[in-house]
Amino acid sequence: MLDHVFSDAIGALREALESARLERQSLEERFHSDILLGNVTWETSYVLPGEGNPPRVHCDLTLEWPTWSQTAYRHWYLEGEFGDPPEIIVAVVLRVQRLATSPQPSDILAVLPAKAPSLGDTELERSGPTVETIYDLGQKADLDDPEWAIEVSYEGTYELGEAVLDDGAELDEHFGNLGGWVSGALVRLGDLKLDYRPVGTSGD
Repeated sequence: MLDHVFSDAIGALREALESARLERQSLEERFHSDILLGNVTWETSYVLPGEGNPPRVHCDLTLEWPTWSQTAYRHWYLEGEFGDPPEIIVAVVLRVQRLATSPQPSDILAVLPAKAPSLGDTELERSGPTVETIYDLGQKADLDDPEWAIEVSYEGTYELGEAVLDDGAELDEHFGNLGGWVSGALVRLGDLKLDYRPVGTSGD
C-alpha cells in the first residue's frame, strides 16, 4: 500500500486481528473514496476459525479518514508544522446472525463489556443494540418465519498525535490489544445458547 499513516493504521489493525488467530473474510474487504466529500474508508470483516459461511458471529470494522485529516497530515508532512491533529474514525461492530428466534438484547449485552480497549487516549463507546428481522422472499417465501440478527457497535475518534506521526510503531502498540479483545468478544457471543438456523434454510 501507499506510504501513508492511514495505510499504516490499516496494517496495524489487520496485524492485531490476525495475530489473534481471526480469519478475514476476503470478499468483505472494501477500500473506497467519497467523490463528493473526499473521505476515504476502509472496511473489513473478521470471524473465528471454522465459523463457516455465512458465520454465526462476526466482526465488521471500519476506519474512516476524513478529508480534513488529509489536509492536516499533508501540512505536517510537507511543511513540518503540526497543527490540528489528524483523526481516524473507528467503528467496531459485533454481529450475531442466522438466528431462528428473536434475540434478547440483554443476553447479548451481558457478555459484552461497556467499552473496547483504548486506542491511545481514545475510548470506543458502546452503542445500544440493533435488532434486525430478515424476511426471505425467495421461491418459498414465509413472512411468518423470519430470520433474526443483532449487532452492537463500538465507535470513537482516534487522534493521531505528533508522536504517532513521527513513529508508526506507536500505531502497532495502540491497535495491538484490539485483536484479542475482538476474538474474546466473538467467543463469548458464540458460546451463548441461541437458536440458529442451519446454513441455507432461511425462510424455509
